[in-house]
Amino acid sequence: MMDDVWKEIAAGAAIGAVIYLAYAGLNVLPVVFLAALVYVLAQAGGLRGFSRRFATVKRGSLPGPTFQDVGGQSSAKKELMEALDFVKASHVAEKLGIRPLKGILLTGPPGTGKTMLAKAAANYTDSAFVAASGSEFIEVYAGVGAQRVRELFRTARDTARSMGRRGAVVFIDEIEVLGGRRGQNVGHLEYDQTINQLLVEMDGLSVNDDVRILVIGATNRADLLDPALTRPGRFDRVVRVEIPDKEARLQILKLHTKNKPLAKDVDLERVARGTFGFTGAHLESLANEAAILAMREGRLEIEQRHLEDAIEKVILGEKIERRPSEEELRRIAAHEAGHAVVSEVLDAGSVASIAISPRGGALGYVRNAPRDDRYIYPKEQLENEIAGLVAGALAEEIACGSRSTGAAEDFERAVHLARRIVLSGMSPLGVVDGQSLPAEVLARAVSQTISDQEKRAGEILAKYERVVTGVAEYLVKHERMDGETFGKFMRAGPRPATSLPETVAARLRNRGRSRRRFGAGTAPGRE
Repeated sequence: MMDDVWKEIAAGAAIGAVIYLAYAGLNVLPVVFLAALVYVLAQAGGLRGFSRRFATVKRGSLPGPTFQDVGGQSSAKKELMEALDFVKASHVAEKLGIRPLKGILLTGPPGTGKTMLAKAAANYTDSAFVAASGSEFIEVYAGVGAQRVRELFRTARDTARSMGRRGAVVFIDEIEVLGGRRGQNVGHLEYDQTINQLLVEMDGLSVNDDVRILVIGATNRADLLDPALTRPGRFDRVVRVEIPDKEARLQILKLHTKNKPLAKDVDLERVARGTFGFTGAHLESLANEAAILAMREGRLEIEQRHLEDAIEKVILGEKIERRPSEEELRRIAAHEAGHAVVSEVLDAGSVASIAISPRGGALGYVRNAPRDDRYIYPKEQLENEIAGLVAGALAEEIACGSRSTGAAEDFERAVHLARRIVLSGMSPLGVVDGQSLPAEVLARAVSQTISDQEKRAGEILAKYERVVTGVAEYLVKHERMDGETFGKFMRAGPRPATSLPETVAARLRNRGRSRRRFGAGTAPGRE
């Protein structure tokens, strides 16, 4: 407050002096110009603006999160704590001749908890915590980035001393912006000067310093970092922070729901099973959205259906007001029923819910919840997914007599999976080189793969036509069906007849013949 008062007094005195000099007949334009130039440079980060602008770095009290507050990531926490033990027990490390660690690099997808792990590391080592983002160091003015790097380490030492700590953790998020490969920015050496200064600062860290600094960097693009930064002696440890598996997701859900009232019907294990691919940030958002849904309904507890709805909201977004016509609604219902029936026949128990209420960019959707996480996909699994994707358009054709543009994204995904089958050596072409494989040969192999699964899906839909019709009618009335209700429809079983409508069957037969004629006489791998 007093600083602002003195600034105003100084500004008023300066203006008064300029007016007096002008009244005395002196030329004050050079003085005014110089004052304006100094002000602009200071505001842009030049001269005295370095320290003032960098004062936004976090500092102060010890951060709260501990490793117990980080759900899952057991291997990452174990490796990180092992590295930090060298810092905590530095006297033991010295007796064994262990060189102290200078840097730890956390790599992994966004939202997996890298920042939280860095804060927990500072707490674990009883160190001060100073954080910055890589983008804070890059400026158009030469030398600004290097000065800010020096200021960062100076801030870390000053903060640790003021808190009475022997150590400080310097956390640099998005370090690939600051530490990208040198020589990439031709004609602008500011990037190179900035990373050079970081290398100098890290090389200058010593076990004999009164404040021992540990640098923790975080990135999801480790491939962009300069090799000089990632070599041993600078970032000595690279810790992978992966997307959590099912058990880790369950732990994270328990952490994020421990302060929320849960109803007796809540099954967090079921929620964890249905959220494959979710990061910790996604799961935190899921728990929060479920609580918001419960509050909207005036409930005092979060129920299972709130969590299920929250999964769909996190994946697809909020429901929108767009309302299809009655004819479109029936077509969408048949489309989603086709997806669900074929997916359930090929992978029993995989369908978690079906809906035809518009959400995000989708007019309808089927949410699958596999029993186990999958990290490799056999050919049969990929073919099952393709059959489930093309089943929507086939169900439309059976129920409405034609297809629509609603299947465009399904076909894009089916083509992607078919290409994956071919390029992974699981097609009749055998092992192929994607770079040298002629485009026509690849297109024929992809087309034949999709055609085979289209025929397979058509046979399933013909067999379960009664189930598809019943599910579609239910969706038109209620807009949504959970997995348990869908299971009751499926248990009704297929009808005795096993034939497609003649128009659809003929179309599939003709499509298969035309593809075989088109591919005749061409040897695999040759034009």
